[in-house]
Amino acid sequence: MPGGSLMTGRPLPDARYFQIAALGCLLAINFILIDFGARPLPSAIAIGSALLTQLVCSRIAGLPHLDLRSPLISGLSLSLLLRADALWLYAAAAVIAIGSKFVLRFDGKHIWNPAGLAIVVLLLASNGVWISPGQWGAEVWFAALTGFLAILVLGAARRADIAIFFFGSHAALLLARAWWLGDPLAIPLHQLQSGSLLIFTFFMISDPRTTPDSALGRFLFAFAVALLAHYMAFFMQMRPALYFALIIISPATILIDRLLPAKRFTWADPVPQGVLR
Repeated sequence: MPGGSLMTGRPLPDARYFQIAALGCLLAINFILIDFGARPLPSAIAIGSALLTQLVCSRIAGLPHLDLRSPLISGLSLSLLLRADALWLYAAAAVIAIGSKFVLRFDGKHIWNPAGLAIVVLLLASNGVWISPGQWGAEVWFAALTGFLAILVLGAARRADIAIFFFGSHAALLLARAWWLGDPLAIPLHQLQSGSLLIFTFFMISDPRTTPDSALGRFLFAFAVALLAHYMAFFMQMRPALYFALIIISPATILIDRLLPAKRFTWADPVPQGVLR
């Protein structure tokens, strides 16, 4: 029973609550236990700017209801992934991310994942921006993987498939490349143990507002992103290949939804009239 409890069938809270808790825990671990590179002030600026932009854009658009869950997820994601040599770039990333939700839309869906788009725009526009390598250590990585999988199973089962499709495709391509080159297995396994890869897999490419509605469409979408990212990383030597691949492939969702129509995703709780998510 999608989106409900596996035991009782009762609907669980909106999956975004689980996502906020997971990302918030990772950020707290960064500040208290293990330094991933995130800093309190840039993180506060990214999160605060995302929430403020949502508030301002909602007022400009005349929306009667304000929902801060999605912008909070975007702000937390930017805090964990984005690194910049100036504080204003964190604010700019948040404004681009949240503003894109209001402007770059088609048929009631975002065209691009907000945080992913902001990262790519700033990587292209500024030399002072880079992506966190996400080397969290094996213990934290496995704990995060377990937690993110639990979020998908318990709160977002309707979109668990695309995360699994992508991670499986990405892993298969890395393993195939290692086999072709004669590399030891430790190399692709190390490449997979990236915190940035986990956040990308479970919070960006699995974004239900920017991915195809049908299961087959999501499989094709996930494989296309993995394949393009592999080409860009190893043939074009682009380090942030995952993000560029996602942004390039995302407009194909419009065509996939036309060719493979399916029921449109909705969040667990009813959406009040006038709420933009």
